[in-house]
This record gives sequence, structure tokens and C-alpha cells, in this order.
Amino acid sequence: MNVSVRHLTADLYGCKADKVTDKDAISQTICEKIVAYGHKILNTAVEEISENHCAVTVIFDEGHAILEIYGGLRYIAADIFLCREDAQPEPIFNEVRNFLKPEKTRITVLKRGDFKQGQDMKPKTKTRMAPLRKIHNTGAKVIRSLARRKET
Repeated sequence: MNVSVRHLTADLYGCKADKVTDKDAISQTICEKIVAYGHKILNTAVEEISENHCAVTVIFDEGHAILEIYGGLRYIAADIFLCREDAQPEPIFNEVRNFLKPEKTRITVLKRGDFKQGQDMKPKTKTRMAPLRKIHNTGAKVIRSLARRKET
């Protein structure tokens, strides 16, 4: 049996304060998105770990999703694990990201469980960063610089 799965891990920095502190809304959103993409929820839990840290865990028929929420830091660490080679965790994650509206995200997608003989066993990773604030700040600097040149 050849098992091949997709595992998305993500860091969401600078999430909207009103969204990141509403753990029930986060849980409801991730569950709705998982069901919308054709999966059946088996179990859901929201656990308070400390005052500013909780975890949302969703177990479903084809994998799991776990969100570690640090409200005081406006930071969420997310894992979405799907047990099919053709699985697409990105659409589920994108829906959650749209709900939380982070300033910056870092995403890594791993293809796991590749047991092909004679193949290199290193995981294939794809990492993307989207520093929205940095893009905005750079754009503002360019505009100011052009305005100064126009004045002289």
C-alpha cells in the first residue's frame, strides 16, 4: 500500500484582534469550510491551554486540522493534514486566512508518506511568505520619493 498525503502548515501573524480572540467563531469557520470541501466532521474540540493560548482541533474523515491560537500575540499556528494524494489543503486554509485577515502568512506544504523504492526520502516543501505590511510600506515610500522629486 502506498500512502501519500498532503500536510499544510502555516503561521498567521497579526490576525485581526476581534477575530483571533473569538475561538468559537474560528472553530465554526474551519468546520464549515471542511464540510464545504466534502469532508465529514468526526470530532471537534476547543481547549483552553492558558489565558492567551487555546487549541481548536477538528478530526474529519480524510484527516485533521489543528489551530493553535495565541490571542495576545494575534498569532495562529495552523496544520491541515489530508489523507489523499490528490488532496488540496490550500482552499480550506485560504478560507480560514480570509476570515482571520492576518498581516503576514508563512505557508509550507509537505507531501508525506512517499514510500517509493530508491527515491530520495526528503520531503518536498513549498514555502511562501506574504508580508502585506512590508508591501504597503514599500509602496508608500515609493510614492513619497516620487512626490519629493516632483516638488524639486
